[in-house]
Amino acid sequence: MREAAHGAAGVGSRQLRADAQRNYDKLVEAARALLAEQRGGDISMEEVARRAGVGIGTLYRHFPNRLALLETVYREDVEGLAAAAERLVEAAPPWEALEEFLQRFVAYAATKRVLFHELIEAVGKDSDLFTYTRKLIVESATLVLDRAQEAGAARPDVTPADLMRLVGGCTMVPDLEPDQQQRILRVVLDGIRV
Repeated sequence: MREAAHGAAGVGSRQLRADAQRNYDKLVEAARALLAEQRGGDISMEEVARRAGVGIGTLYRHFPNRLALLETVYREDVEGLAAAAERLVEAAPPWEALEEFLQRFVAYAATKRVLFHELIEAVGKDSDLFTYTRKLIVESATLVLDRAQEAGAARPDVTPADLMRLVGGCTMVPDLEPDQQQRILRVVLDGIRV
């Protein structure tokens, strides 16, 4: 799943030397951390390079512009969410897998709200990036929800689209306090549990 998207993004389509891969990973992690700290996309390339401990030239060798870096962070985070769903379905009981996936989704979405809107303005909601990431999120939600429904733990009439709209509402409200967000998520979970 991840390899196809990585190649489609362009940057990761060639094999990097070990040191170049380390720098790439440091840059993505630095951008991710800065975005989480600032709760949005208003970070500079200089800040990212400084945080990663690399020169600005190294950053631009991997990411020709700020948009390429932001797209990479967004795509990799969605891929991480999808990988977590697969691990949860294999390792946890069905209801716990669904609950943990939704907790992760809420945490992921809460830090991506501003970035999401910035990317939509830059590339459009029907771009390859959003088509791909939307598909991954729906597939992941379907995976954990189907398993919970098959086990009789979740209401059979709830669809993945219902679930993502309900939980999306918990995450897209600006300035929502974390405990209120958790209460709302708990209400959603109580509403879909058998």
